[in-house]
Amino acid sequence: MKSDTLVDTVIVLARQNPASLLRFPRWIGEGKASFKRKVSSLAEIDVVHLPYNKPLLEYLRQQHADGREIYLATGADTLLAERVATHLGIFVGVLASDGSINLTGRNKLAAFQERFPQGFCYIGNARPDVPLLTHCVQPMVANPHSSLSAGLTSANVVPARTFNDAASPVKAWLRAIRLHQWAKNVLIFLPVLLAHVREAGPMVAALLGFLSFGLAASATYIVNDLLDLEVDRHHPRKRGRPFAAGDLSPIAGVATAVIFFALSLTVALLLPRTRAALSPQFEWAGQGNFLGWLIVYVITTTAYSLRLKQMALVDVIVLSGLYTIRILAGSAASGVLVSPWLAAFSIFFFLSLAFVKRFSELESLRVHNEASGTIAAVKGRGYRLSDLEQIRSFGTSSGSASVLVFLLYLGNLNAAAKLYVHVNRLWLLVPVLLLWLYRLWLQASRGELHEDPVVYAITDKRSLLLGAIVVAIVLSAM
Repeated sequence: MKSDTLVDTVIVLARQNPASLLRFPRWIGEGKASFKRKVSSLAEIDVVHLPYNKPLLEYLRQQHADGREIYLATGADTLLAERVATHLGIFVGVLASDGSINLTGRNKLAAFQERFPQGFCYIGNARPDVPLLTHCVQPMVANPHSSLSAGLTSANVVPARTFNDAASPVKAWLRAIRLHQWAKNVLIFLPVLLAHVREAGPMVAALLGFLSFGLAASATYIVNDLLDLEVDRHHPRKRGRPFAAGDLSPIAGVATAVIFFALSLTVALLLPRTRAALSPQFEWAGQGNFLGWLIVYVITTTAYSLRLKQMALVDVIVLSGLYTIRILAGSAASGVLVSPWLAAFSIFFFLSLAFVKRFSELESLRVHNEASGTIAAVKGRGYRLSDLEQIRSFGTSSGSASVLVFLLYLGNLNAAAKLYVHVNRLWLLVPVLLLWLYRLWLQASRGELHEDPVVYAITDKRSLLLGAIVVAIVLSAM
């Protein structure tokens, strides 16, 4: 495996039965072998979709075809090891932890020397494998940990073969923290930009708010990916995510999420003082407290990851609400009031984006089923493939409603004329908005849309061109 199956099982158990985490200290106190047995008996991971080391598995299958006897020897519990062996069908026997003996390191070496007195070849990946690799006939390694490599160097052992199947750590971490998703946090600048405020304090405060939300968002994405580990492995595209694919350690993911949350909180606490220091005379009129909105955002995204994303319709309302929270957080950071028009527009506009995200996921699964001839279920969601047309109806109507709100805003000259000298020029935004929204849904219906509309918006050339046109129209109206 590219991943640690014990950690994977713990994550699945934490998702299915969070209360069981309270019993972990007592279980660990009973010994690691007992802990593995209890966890493996309560949570069952899908061995079919585990991230196997492909070059190694190909080698093992070739050796099996040549008539060589291969044993699955693992520190994992027998309950899991037997299932893996049955699935792969290339092993003549299984040696694994049994609830009383933790089969790693010296314990595994002793079992091998008793079982294979004439000698054995061994393939390892972690530091506890050093004793076995120093006593085997032909030492081999698969995705070796740095500690294992150091241990082998100290023991003057040179691996006969190395089976690498791992992504670049830098690329994997960039994918895990999803920097491109920070684009959503540009919404924090909307209150100060649309109110035409140019003072340093509010602008810098909005920038700090952007950074704080970005760090918190990356942390929640990591938490979400860890909790969705099992679900993602069943998805045709999401199975490539770093944690699901075994390219990153979940333990490192937890540590990174904690650090990012701490940095986000630190920036949030510094934000009000920075704004006041740079613009002491600025009259604050923001909605709520920035730290409060940040906490609401984190709690909501965590609840979404744990439960709400599995509830049909509730999930899209929560997703659209998270966009609106960013705007309100921007108001609290900069001290600029959000107009009712902007709030109403954002509710319907982002609801449409949330629906198109869910629609494209289902459409992608439908296309995958047709291409593969399988009937893959919508795992971890509250939707069925038969809901596609209804979701399309909800989404397109929500997008149209957002444009209607904008039209009503333009018709209210008292609101628009206060900020724009040439307010009539803003009418040119209506066809641009309609073109972008309807093209988005048209591509989603054709199965050509990336599952995340934000990624689509910042990578699609026509969307970028339409964005530039929007900026030009707004500037000409000022």
